[in-house]
Amino acid sequence: MIYCEGDEPMDMMCLLKGKVKIYKDGVGGRSQIIRMIKPIQYFAYRAAFAQELYRTNASAFEASSICIIPMTVVENLICGNPNLAMFFIRQLSTDLGIADERTVTLTQKHIRGRLAESLLYLRDSYGLEEDGATISIYLSREELANLSNMTTSNAIRTLSIFVSERIIAVDGRKIKIIDEERLRKVSRRG
Repeated sequence: MIYCEGDEPMDMMCLLKGKVKIYKDGVGGRSQIIRMIKPIQYFAYRAAFAQELYRTNASAFEASSICIIPMTVVENLICGNPNLAMFFIRQLSTDLGIADERTVTLTQKHIRGRLAESLLYLRDSYGLEEDGATISIYLSREELANLSNMTTSNAIRTLSIFVSERIIAVDGRKIKIIDEERLRKVSRRG
């Protein structure tokens, strides 16, 4: 765990190495992964700027290195540097746009479209392994379901359908994209 919902934000963080998920515990103990953090990405500052407690949780998927910068230092730097202030305004605006898109995706797309979009999101965020096809993050079926706003059984069933349609191949937690164009088509159709 990096931080928990209800904690007071004191620092801005930058992931140097590893993989981190930002998530919220929902109804019935189900988690919803809101965002995945990739190396050299800042996080954990929104709540501090809003002067509120954390509304989410953050935890690492694997051994990770995180740079912690006290918010007092960040705020002092912003006050003296309009370019840095613009950087954060742009970053928060980008994050808001992504959140708006995900809200529509997770509430209106069919299960197939949600899972396809999540796989493409993971590919875009973490890249591919040396083979040029295997997504460079290994999520459990439950974590993949939490990212896609579905039950674990639906994620397993939909992955199996994608395998039978030769869109992907699965080896344990490794997912290899076989037909990216078809995966993108499924994502677009929703």
